[in-house]
Amino acid sequence: MSSLTGARLGLCVLRSGPVAGISLLCCFRQCTTAKTMSQAPNLCSRGVSAIAGQRHKESWDMDLMAEMKLVDSSRQFRRFISDPGLAKTVSKCLHPWGYGTKVPLIMECNPGPGIVTRTLLDAGIRVVALESQAAFLPSLKLLQNSTDGQLDVAHCDFFKLDPLGEGSMQPPVMYSEDLFQNLGISLVPWTADVPIKIFGIFYQKVESNFLWKHIYSIYEKRSIYRYGRVELNLFMSEKQYKRLVCQPGDMRNYQALSVLYQAACDIQLLHMEPWSTFLTPSKFRGMCTSKSVVLPNDHMCLVRFTPRRDLYTGNLDASTAPIFISMIRQFLGKRKGKLADWLNSWDPGNGKALVKELGLPEDILTGNVHPQQYKQLFQAMEQSDTFSRSWIFNEGMEDSRNLSY
Repeated sequence: MSSLTGARLGLCVLRSGPVAGISLLCCFRQCTTAKTMSQAPNLCSRGVSAIAGQRHKESWDMDLMAEMKLVDSSRQFRRFISDPGLAKTVSKCLHPWGYGTKVPLIMECNPGPGIVTRTLLDAGIRVVALESQAAFLPSLKLLQNSTDGQLDVAHCDFFKLDPLGEGSMQPPVMYSEDLFQNLGISLVPWTADVPIKIFGIFYQKVESNFLWKHIYSIYEKRSIYRYGRVELNLFMSEKQYKRLVCQPGDMRNYQALSVLYQAACDIQLLHMEPWSTFLTPSKFRGMCTSKSVVLPNDHMCLVRFTPRRDLYTGNLDASTAPIFISMIRQFLGKRKGKLADWLNSWDPGNGKALVKELGLPEDILTGNVHPQQYKQLFQAMEQSDTFSRSWIFNEGMEDSRNLSY
């Protein structure tokens, strides 16, 4: 029996209670079905190297039953992957082959029982596991000792990296600089290939805060983005994904984050999975998924964010990025306002000229402008002789530092 099948059986024991005989038989059949279904084509099946299937499968030593009990008794609200088919899908989505001469490192955030971790290791991928809950660390460390350097484990909460303020931090809260130095990760140029691919599952309540924090980090080359174009592969709510990829003209859902992320990153939907597939601790199992009237929210979406090589062009660089972000936040705060009027508030008397320079309609609304057009507008405004950005720069920097994440 494979380790992944064992994980599913362990989960079934937790759910079935004393009447385990028939339940275990049913669960084993479900495992077999899941294995068969996982071999079917999916959104991530294209472009996967045939080498992955040739690698000898290791037998990772882990007490899966004990790990699944830890999941069930956890006091933190988290979603875990326990389904072998989903773990294989994630592995295909993260597969690093085809990324140039240097294969990127995979960082897995909050692996918990390590179901995805072992699937990645079986595929021959080097993994760094960042686990925030100390209870899962002993078994992950045991797994690390059996992988001959293929796996590194750190007590770290990726979603709390680089907190505001200064001073020493205690794990799982860390500074990215300390984490990357401990792992021996060096800086690479922004235009180089993707050096690191990060995988994780969002804490749903902090999705928006995390996205705001990271958009500042991307544009300003701070935090993990000091080390190059780090790629995020995150499970997030379907509702949040739909907002991020929303197009101009949708005055309700086309927001500042939509513009900023579309301008900064290539955004790709890799996979959609029903909420029910993910395991939650028994304490939180009755909690309902937030419903959305405006946008569908029946799935979690695995979304890839790859920062663009050409993000920093013209007058947009790490030093002027806070001004650009402040401009987008103001303009998209009133999506039915006239673009020329808002430009006049930043560059007095020059709004109509800037709109005309880009060939846009004179009365176009801020909610009808595309992300790349906003980038072009900012660059044109930066070159204007009448634009004085001193007060905006100070306000933008203050806004950047005082955001509550």
